[in-house]
Order: sequence, then C-alpha cells, then structure tokens
Amino acid sequence: MSGRGDDLLVGLVALLLVPWIVWTMVRGLRDGRLPIARSHVARAERSGAFNVLLGLYALVLALVAAIAIDLLLGVRLLPSP
Repeated sequence: MSGRGDDLLVGLVALLLVPWIVWTMVRGLRDGRLPIARSHVARAERSGAFNVLLGLYALVLALVAAIAIDLLLGVRLLPSP
C-alpha cells in the first residue's frame, strides 16, 4: 500500500483508539484511579499526579482524534511533512 491506502489504514487505527482512550478516562474518573504503564495513580493518594495524568490522557485523545480526522476525511488539521 502507498499513499491514500496508508492514510486510511493509519486513520482507522487512530479512530479505533479514540473510544478506548475515552473509556479509560471515564473508568478512571469513576474508580478514582488511572492506569500508567503497569501501575495506577489513585486520586485519593496523589490528586496532583492524577490530574496531570488525566490532562495527558485528554491531550492524547485530542491528538489521536485530530490524526484520525486528518487522515480519514482529508481535512488538513495537522501540518504535513
């Protein structure tokens, strides 16, 4: 594959990651702990670290969604090399 086929494949993978990231964030807010590597950060124990990690999850969600939109719909949200 090359060109548009690669864009569609990577865009679909990015699109499939979006619900997983949202589910992780919702579950983390509900349970009060977010996963990081093989561990967790609990809101009750380290609220500052929890909030930073939640912000990083939100940033990753926005970037992955922008990549999916960019590659699947051809809307140039991100600069191309």
